[in-house]
Amino acid sequence: MSNMIRDDDGVSNASANDHLHDLIEREIARNPSRRNMLKSGAALGLLGIFGSALTACGGSSGPAAGSIGFKAVATSSGDAIVVPEGYTADVMYRWGDPITATAPAFKGDASETWREQEVQSGDNHDGINFFPFPGTDGNSRGILAMNHEYINPEYFHNVANFNKPEIPDNTKKQLAAHGVSVIEVQRNAAGKWEYVKNSQYNRRITGYTPMTLTGPAAGHDLLKTAADATGTQVLGTLNNCGAGQTPWGTYITCEENFNGYFGTDTAGWTPNALQNRYGISAAGFGYGWHKGDPRFDVAVNPNEPNRHGWVVEIDPYAPTSTPKKRTALGRFKHENAECVLSRMNKAVVYTGCDERNEYLYKFVSTGTYDAANKASGANLLDTGILYVARFDAGTVVGDNQGTGVWLPLVHGQNGLTAENGFANQAEVLIKARQAADRVGATMMDRPEWVAANRTKPGEVFLACTNNNRRGSSATPSSNMVNGTTTAGSARPAIDEANPRAVNNWGHVIRINETGADAAALAFNWDIFVIAGNPALDGAKKGSSNIDASNTFNSPDGIQVDPEGRLWIQTDGSYANTGDFVNQGNNQMLVADIETKKITRFLVGPAGCEVTGVCWTPDGRTMFINIQHPGEVGSHPNAPAAYVAATNKDAWVNANPTAFSKWPDGPSGGRPRSATVVIRKNDGGVIGT
Repeated sequence: MSNMIRDDDGVSNASANDHLHDLIEREIARNPSRRNMLKSGAALGLLGIFGSALTACGGSSGPAAGSIGFKAVATSSGDAIVVPEGYTADVMYRWGDPITATAPAFKGDASETWREQEVQSGDNHDGINFFPFPGTDGNSRGILAMNHEYINPEYFHNVANFNKPEIPDNTKKQLAAHGVSVIEVQRNAAGKWEYVKNSQYNRRITGYTPMTLTGPAAGHDLLKTAADATGTQVLGTLNNCGAGQTPWGTYITCEENFNGYFGTDTAGWTPNALQNRYGISAAGFGYGWHKGDPRFDVAVNPNEPNRHGWVVEIDPYAPTSTPKKRTALGRFKHENAECVLSRMNKAVVYTGCDERNEYLYKFVSTGTYDAANKASGANLLDTGILYVARFDAGTVVGDNQGTGVWLPLVHGQNGLTAENGFANQAEVLIKARQAADRVGATMMDRPEWVAANRTKPGEVFLACTNNNRRGSSATPSSNMVNGTTTAGSARPAIDEANPRAVNNWGHVIRINETGADAAALAFNWDIFVIAGNPALDGAKKGSSNIDASNTFNSPDGIQVDPEGRLWIQTDGSYANTGDFVNQGNNQMLVADIETKKITRFLVGPAGCEVTGVCWTPDGRTMFINIQHPGEVGSHPNAPAAYVAATNKDAWVNANPTAFSKWPDGPSGGRPRSATVVIRKNDGGVIGT
């Protein structure tokens, strides 16, 4: 069982989805002297097909972004959180903390049972959103909803139970640590934030909490199992990564790498086309849940994986409500779900599919939201159109900007027909990846979080974390056959929106929707930053707004704060050597959207990911999550005994503080993911 068990390192997309701009890039590769020429008029002709009148995409022309007024922090490979001078970071809610006044405290030796775990904080905190209490300003009291993405088995179990998935209670305990926490938080008399252990709103949603499938795919045969003949009732939500918040006050959590929890020991089992496109395999990620719970045995329950990979809507104000999996938003590896309103008050939800060479999607509701009637949002996410993005180049090669269109994933359109493997709209949504292949979406460098700039309608940012599986401009073309993919190249050509063949550092793309309307069918785009390392040569350096003071890799979580600053969190290599020399631990930076100046704000402890960020309405309190401190991965300070160990995971399990002691220090027993509250010591707005 790997200590990097969380990572899905596979690539499920074998298509290439060539476009005209790929052909142009290949011609330029053959004849570099043409790089400075305008691209063929045929490329411009693409715009006419979609009837758009698009202008060149450049810098933002909206309201001035919020100012940045703190001294940048240096990189660090230490085992502590580093924040700027004048700021304080307090740990508030850790894996294992009790969510009720009667629940047991964290023991520190991982001996908790599954029943104890289900009334404690889950593990590996991720996406997080703040919900003010109605009738208050929300700046001193509210509800936090956050994801618990996965568990690290080497820390999660004690020695007696480590690496024994065949024990049903071990599987149940791991399921209990997944899902979501909903907790009430408040500022106490001393001005410090705390969570309220006896709150009626506190709730743990786990990998076996009953949920309802809603929308066009609900009840389809592919969602039916022996335990649920209706295809509408499912247990649990898995691998919840990023999240979102609706205008009507609900939390929308995203199922990402759900495929890794399934497996089988049945001899000769092989995945079918649908399972293969979603990365289902006999081994999974090594969790072995199929040994302890037949629900996860794909030979026994082949449809169970189809019931995961959705966006789940939860009402944090109603602790007894049933979460709903909204199938209209499509099934894939959702990173987060950024929800905004269009000019006509339609709900628009942006979400990336977090795997290399996958796609960016958005959903536009049919109905509209009435702010005077919050109930109008109750089922708004059940009916609408799911789109996928195609990024086209502009007229000048290498200017890192262009135009794009949103391609509808609607049964009967663009080849999404029964003849091509899509019998109805339900199958389009269940097979959303294949549908996106079919319509010719642009394969991206691992599209992750999407963040809307609410100070400028129609502007959103997309984090493309990294990709070492992109080819060159001479990569062979598509392997599409009848809506599925065949064996062959999984390395699409470089293009203007994904300009590096080996992108170990990632980049952030800015999108401006036509007419500043989130529901538009066309957009302009530019690359806001190409991450890199100025200590290296050539394209590895990154774009001009990267220097030694802000070098980073693998942008992941991103969010725009209430004043219009773009915050960038990283989940990449912390080896601090080679391609990542001088970059230290994962970190959080902030960018001035107008000038593109980027400043490092925070560095996390050893082996962590910095993820999830939200604010109180006044911007004076920030909540972030520190995930998997002590994860071995590319840890630069591995003990010699670990390096020499034959069974490395077992060594870590027996020495749980060897790689990190955060946040509790040596007496804490093991590293713990945690929610951290950051405030400016003078009470000012974060970032100024």
